[in-house]
Amino acid sequence: MIKTRITEMFGVETPIVMGGMTGVGYAPLVAAVANAGALGFITAHHSPSAEELWTEIKRCRDLTDKPFGVNLTLLPSLNPIPYDEYRHAIIESGIKIVETAGRNPTDHLPAFKEAGVKVIHKCTSVRHAVTAVRHGVDVVSIDGFECAGHPGEDDVGLIVLLPATVDAVDVPVIASGGMADGRSLAAALALGADGVNMGTRFMATQECAIHENVKKKIVENTERDTLLTNRTLRNTSRVARNAVSEEVVRIQQDPTKTIEDVRHLVAGVRGRTNVLGKGDTDDGIWTVGQAQGLIHDIPTVAEMVARVAGEAEAVMARNAARIA
Repeated sequence: MIKTRITEMFGVETPIVMGGMTGVGYAPLVAAVANAGALGFITAHHSPSAEELWTEIKRCRDLTDKPFGVNLTLLPSLNPIPYDEYRHAIIESGIKIVETAGRNPTDHLPAFKEAGVKVIHKCTSVRHAVTAVRHGVDVVSIDGFECAGHPGEDDVGLIVLLPATVDAVDVPVIASGGMADGRSLAAALALGADGVNMGTRFMATQECAIHENVKKKIVENTERDTLLTNRTLRNTSRVARNAVSEEVVRIQQDPTKTIEDVRHLVAGVRGRTNVLGKGDTDDGIWTVGQAQGLIHDIPTVAEMVARVAGEAEAVMARNAARIA
């Protein structure tokens, strides 16, 4: 069994994390992750109100008695997001682990600290990780360029970004981006991480409530089947390569184009409805990482977590034998 500062801090059996994912991080999947000995996060944005977030937390607790957390992604929005109410619901419900992303969570940290809530903050650069730690986050989750969603604008791969971050901060670091199997976990630990975050890998599991066509597409795709959109807007997103994302990239080759020129194509509701919901993988933007090139099946969460942990232990034992 692999023990790290992450397993000790959060009381989980294995240093594998499923961070919050839009359209994915619902209670049944999070509970399956927890029951498998890993750490999963409910996505707060799925709940239109704090009351509904509280209900989702209770729903998860009905399915597991093991630790899990809530993700708060702090980004600008056309429609106001009830962050303060979410925070109150998290604290009052007794959740002790929060994952934040987007802007620095400085306005939420005092209340979380007072309530004994540990905060993991997702970053895409060393400098942002250093700032987050200075402000008081407990753990950094560092996203390499390979990751799904927002990889930042520096284009640094995880094999450099991870050890650079480990060298720069004194808190546990979770490796994110390109993580999909036991070799990934063993490599991340060798580079100084205390755990790994897997997103795309958890999408292709039986308990994930997205359409089977999407899971099969992840298995079918290779590491080359992603595209980077919104580069000219400095809001880069790594998404699946399909007709819609290719059209977005074509339009954005003209640097004078704005978000208004592609809004109808990149709308999140289109991807969640047409792709994740209806299974038309070519009719909307959906996020996926280069890790899909390492995914070849759709196991249960328990099978996948056990396999990753077992593979990592075998890799580390084999490497130790080579040294001996």
